[in-house]
Amino acid sequence: MNTTSGIRKNEVRKWLDAHVDGVEGELEYHQIIGGHSNLTYTVVENSGRKWVLRRPPLGHVLATAHDMSREYRVIKALANSGVPVPKVVGLCEDPEINDAPFYVMDFVEGIVVRDAEIALSLTLPVRSKMGASLLETLVSLHAVDVDEVGLGDLARKDGYIERQLKRWKAQFEQSTNREISGVFEIHDNLLRNVPEQQGVGIVHGDYRLDNTIMTETGEVAAVLDWELCTLGDVLSDLAAIISYSNDLTGMETQAMSVEGFPTPEEVRGLYSNLSERDLSKLDFYIAFAYWRLACILEGVYTRYAAGVMGSEADAAAIEIFGERVLLLIDLANSTFQDFLKE
Repeated sequence: MNTTSGIRKNEVRKWLDAHVDGVEGELEYHQIIGGHSNLTYTVVENSGRKWVLRRPPLGHVLATAHDMSREYRVIKALANSGVPVPKVVGLCEDPEINDAPFYVMDFVEGIVVRDAEIALSLTLPVRSKMGASLLETLVSLHAVDVDEVGLGDLARKDGYIERQLKRWKAQFEQSTNREISGVFEIHDNLLRNVPEQQGVGIVHGDYRLDNTIMTETGEVAAVLDWELCTLGDVLSDLAAIISYSNDLTGMETQAMSVEGFPTPEEVRGLYSNLSERDLSKLDFYIAFAYWRLACILEGVYTRYAAGVMGSEADAAAIEIFGERVLLLIDLANSTFQDFLKE
């Protein structure tokens, strides 16, 4: 019998029959490759109808790190908010069904611009429209009243940057044996200079071009990957886009580095034109975004160097990862210095 790792077909089919009207014939499951956390599958019916199933990684033990009910709750809450999200079908919290909780949502047709190669296949006007729509959607997300949509108790509303600094410092300490100059100094400088949080909003936590589905004409059809979503200081989302929107980070394969997508200054301008938030201290958040990304990539570099990620990366590619971390730390430091001059 054809099997799909992470899917107990008979049990999942029975669950779908109870939640979706008129499922016919045998269902096909295909894992969507991309990302390194929760697993995503397309579910295809004979008639062509499609859904998407999300579940935690195989064999995971930290339920709080892969909380399906949390993701499901956020997407469901945003259904009528003006933020484009897939329509949810249902949540299954019974591990007897599929060995772990999972949820199902409608499949959204469109383009996922994962890298520069895909971006270059699009016309300049479409790229420009995608960049503008990405920022328009982010402003819409940040304008959502968290209490009105029922997410007011999703997380703590204050101290977001402080909590993030603590989390990623600990992550860095646990993930590397390298002595990297400046990491802890930048952490301490950021911690001493956290700007006052401007209200409370929904922070996506990983908002970027390749975590959206785009229409062929360049509009956001759906925002995906809500696993890091929380409440807090929304300017961290804006800064994260800027940290991905140029090739200063050595990430020439990033789609946002391709001509037609907004430059860092244009990203700032697009958001500023649509939002009343004060961006005068945005350089602080950009410095934080570079530092956070360095901490994340150091963990990736360490795993590749240790050989636990398989043989997909050669020695030269691994070394580039390591050098990129150093570059990001330099960028974090220089951007923080710019912030101090403001």
